[in-house]
Amino acid sequence: MSRTITVGVDGSAESRAAAQWAAREARLRGLPVKLVQVWQPVPEPMAEAPLLGADTHQHWTERILREAADGLRSAHPGLEVSTEQLTGQPAELLAAAAGEAELLVLGSRGLGGLGGFLAGSVGQSVVAHSERPVVLVRSGEYGAGAAGDPAGPVVLGLDLKAPDAAPIEFAFEAAERGSVPLRVVHAWNPPSYYYAYGMAMDPEVTTTVAHSHAAALDEALRPWRRKHPGVEVVPESRWISPALLLVEASRDASLVVVGRRVRRSPVGAHIGTVAHAVLHHAAAPVAVVAHD
Repeated sequence: MSRTITVGVDGSAESRAAAQWAAREARLRGLPVKLVQVWQPVPEPMAEAPLLGADTHQHWTERILREAADGLRSAHPGLEVSTEQLTGQPAELLAAAAGEAELLVLGSRGLGGLGGFLAGSVGQSVVAHSERPVVLVRSGEYGAGAAGDPAGPVVLGLDLKAPDAAPIEFAFEAAERGSVPLRVVHAWNPPSYYYAYGMAMDPEVTTTVAHSHAAALDEALRPWRRKHPGVEVVPESRWISPALLLVEASRDASLVVVGRRVRRSPVGAHIGTVAHAVLHHAAAPVAVVAHD
């Protein structure tokens, strides 16, 4: 694995936003940026058309890569930027690029090579198959269009049933690098017997359960607070859907971090329902961190 921030570019506003977000992250980490563009050879019938042929298509994709690199070098003097054009299937090649990088960054609604993450297949496949962190960025308001507020908190969604170290460490380090608070959110549901018997939640029981979850959250975060004493941690435990809580928290966040359990099985990889919902609806960039 090379120490680079790799970005998939395709000429869309979202991929340009992803490149700008990656450049800012690379400067915080002291790492170079690598821009990757996947060229899919045009089908033979299209290749025979003089205005849409293979040469025209390849020239256009090469121009996209060159202009993206020039834009980053101009906006971030001193940043080391390299480029690579690959030929083949975007989902496979971008997943492979993720495996060789410190971090892969994609636009969340790309055109052409990326296929449009929110609309479907390519970006979702990359996230589902990568065992390295992948960040999805929408076009937005600040800088050159990268979504999210860089001064906002990092938001971490924490499942207390399986608080794996990888997404927690990623979120603490991101908050530490950006000198922003870390907001750790945990959603919980009432005991299952309330649903089974159609019972209304007793206010006293609700308060007791809420205090129990808040205490468990504080306990889970204690060793990480000691490891990262300079990070301001804001824990939040609520009775709410986990996805809804994360989407709400994303509105003023600089980054949302969610975990994805790696499942190596014959039925194939998948993202998970909470991460899937957050990727579709969060207002800020979303980092998906794979873990065992």
